[in-house]
Amino acid sequence: MARNPRTEPTLDDVARRAGVSPATASRALTGRGPASPRTRAKVAEAARELAYTPHAAARALATRSGTRIAVAVGGPTAHVLNDPYAARVLAATATTAAARDVGVSLHWLPLHDPGALGRLAEDRGIGGIVVVNPTRPALATVPRSARGRVVAIGVGSRDVPSFDVDNGTATTRLVEHLLAAGRRRVAMITGPPWLPCTERALRAYRRAVDAAGHPPRLVEGDFTATRGETATAELLTRWPDTDAVFALGDLSALGALTALRRAGVDVPGDVAVAGFDDIPYAALSRPGLTTTTNPVETIATAAATATLDRHTPAPLTFYPSTLVLRDTA
Repeated sequence: MARNPRTEPTLDDVARRAGVSPATASRALTGRGPASPRTRAKVAEAARELAYTPHAAARALATRSGTRIAVAVGGPTAHVLNDPYAARVLAATATTAAARDVGVSLHWLPLHDPGALGRLAEDRGIGGIVVVNPTRPALATVPRSARGRVVAIGVGSRDVPSFDVDNGTATTRLVEHLLAAGRRRVAMITGPPWLPCTERALRAYRRAVDAAGHPPRLVEGDFTATRGETATAELLTRWPDTDAVFALGDLSALGALTALRRAGVDVPGDVAVAGFDDIPYAALSRPGLTTTTNPVETIATAAATATLDRHTPAPLTFYPSTLVLRDTA
């Protein structure tokens, strides 16, 4: 009869045996951070019973030996590394890692090379990876041996837990706000089609306008102001009676405001405009942009902490978004 291959014990196994959290088990084993003598003894005994040996990269990260967390950003070109969203994730991750004396590096994950993530996950010099803009093909290349070292902001997989804003509920609330204000022909500037996490928002938009008895009006976007401007010009040509524009991204919404201003359209009199993210420019625009929040720093901090603590969170952790009403809708 075939025998199952031996499964190496993990820090989570030790924590369960000792009856403590993974973070406490890590502190007890490394001697870094608070843990009572009794707790250290319980954890050490559990580790001995399980014959637990920390993975080299995990041990290096836990003992603050300089192993870094990689922030890996997916996108069609390396220009994605200049995106303000990626910068916010990087800054929050660096702040979290610095508190543990751990460094951070920034990497581009080309869309045409999904295996780049798998190769990065196999790099023993990297203690943890926070994946930004994850795609399903890229996540599929992460080896199971990297479980606990790789987390995603966006969609996840069986072996890669994800942290993300609840953009579906946020989209529903925003579109319902536009409809309640009397708008009947609400168009949406979407996110890029290759990014799976935008699918939730798209489904929510479709359900909201369908429930109100209105057909969808969709134009593809890419989260940039430039594309938001051209997308708005396209939707006005295709649907000149549009009375509201919801852009999945504040930069796209600001581009929409530019296009509407150029076309002589009054906002919000003729067309209401709303965005997503509540970036600082949203409050500074004239008129002020109605939007909904994205707690990027909170999400990135939680993701980075999960890799640092070798904590195995739920497959998907959602963070709420708050509607911010200003002058454009």
